Order: sequence, then structure tokens, then C-alpha cells
Amino acid sequence: MRFLMLVKANAESESGALPSPQLVAEMCRFNEEMRKAGALLAAEGLQASSKGARVHYKKGKLTVVDGPFTESKELIAGLWLFQAKSMAEAVEWAKRVPFEAGEVEIRPLMEIEEIPVDPAEKPDGWRDKGIELREASAPARRPGTRRYMGLVMADPDSEVGTLPNEKLMADMGAFFQKGLDAGVILSGEGLQPTSKAKRVRYAGKQRMVIDGPFTESKEIIAGYWLLQFRSKSEAVDFTKRFLEIDAPGRRLDECFSEIRPLIEAEDFAAGRAH
Repeated sequence: MRFLMLVKANAESESGALPSPQLVAEMCRFNEEMRKAGALLAAEGLQASSKGARVHYKKGKLTVVDGPFTESKELIAGLWLFQAKSMAEAVEWAKRVPFEAGEVEIRPLMEIEEIPVDPAEKPDGWRDKGIELREASAPARRPGTRRYMGLVMADPDSEVGTLPNEKLMADMGAFFQKGLDAGVILSGEGLQPTSKAKRVRYAGKQRMVIDGPFTESKEIIAGYWLLQFRSKSEAVDFTKRFLEIDAPGRRLDECFSEIRPLIEAEDFAAGRAH
């Protein structure tokens, strides 16, 4: 099984401060341990929300709001993509993260093979195309670009496990294919509802495990894209096109997505997050 472990932001990460050298060293050791165990697939840090933007679509109208998002209690500061045999094993990995405070959320990925087959599905439809896209090689990194994470927010339907209709799934697959062909989409995944999730809260050496669903959260993430663009404005324009496809299949014809630049190696060399 594949899982996404989302690190909740705090005042320090939102200030733009990079982790201390000690924490970076501990995190590198933890990542290496996961890698040697064959668990780690990717690990990324996100820049503060002050460097991001939110794109909102409602009833045909698009609006863009630049960060910071100080009113939000659900901001993400980083993530691990990893594989484990079960949620219990995934939680054990989370308990070993070298944090002394904060919280992570563990979400199983929405695997195509686990989605029930609809009798109305067309042969060679979105399901087969989705498997092909998942197995395709990611585009190469382009010089002069920066990577961005596009966080797709959930709604009541996605939180109860309701899937989009076949037409929307096909349209989304076509959009994803175009992004891959253009070299701007590096990867993307959907997440299972928070009813299948766990949270691990850190307090010194203590670890508290909390079961989902997390109905009190107003900004639950339903999926993500890893993108590469020359500027945030290009990433925002791409997100607008995505929401114009996604929103018509949503409840109340509304959805929003958050764009955040990733922390790259050169940011550490400069001693700050740009």
C-alpha cells in the first residue's frame, strides 16, 4: 500500500525559517532508514503559505488569493510518500519521525485497482488510461523551473468516498495526459477519505495516535499534483484550467486548490526559503 504522510505547519515553518542543522541531520537519517527498508518513495518540504496562492472556482467565477493564509489551521509544511504493508506499519513509521512537537496525518492513496468497477464503465476508459498514466515515466526536470505542489481540497462527496462520474474522470485523465506531454506535471495522486486516515501527535518522546475521520477540519486535502513552472503565475494559470474541469463535477459547482513552491536544495545553500 502507498501512503502520504502530511506534516502540519507551525509558526516556525510559516515564518519561512528553514529547519535547524540538527533537525535536518536527523531527518536525513530517518529518510535513509526508510529508503534502505524500501519504504520511501519521495520526501518534500513546502515553503511558507506566504509564497503560495489559492485558486477558488464557484459557479463559473475564478478568484485568486495570495498567501499567507494566517486564518488556516490546516496548513501543510511537508510530506512523505511511502509504501507499507498496512496502516499499522505506516503509523509505526510515523512514530519514528524525529519530531518533538507537531502533528502528521497519514492518508492511504486512492489506488485505481481498489476502486469498484461500475457496470457502465466503457472498455479502455478512464480506468485503463489512469493505469497507463501512473506507469508512465515522469517528465524530466527543466532548467529554470521551480517545483510547485498543487493541493486539491476535498468536499463532502469525496469525504464519503463518492467518485466523480465517468465523464469527469475521462476529462481529468485527458487533462493529466496533456500536462505530462507538456512536461509540467511530474506526478499526481488522489487520497482516500479521512475515515481511512490516522494522525500522530508529537510531545517530546510521546506519540498519540488519533483515528479519522477528521470532520472538524475545514481544509481536508483530497489529492495533489507535483508541477514544474518558471513562475508562480504560470502555476496559478495551470490551476485555473484544472478547476474549470474539476468544479462542474463538484457539489455546488465549487472547489479550490492551493499552490505552494517546494523547498529545494539551493534554498538550504542560500540559508533561507525564498
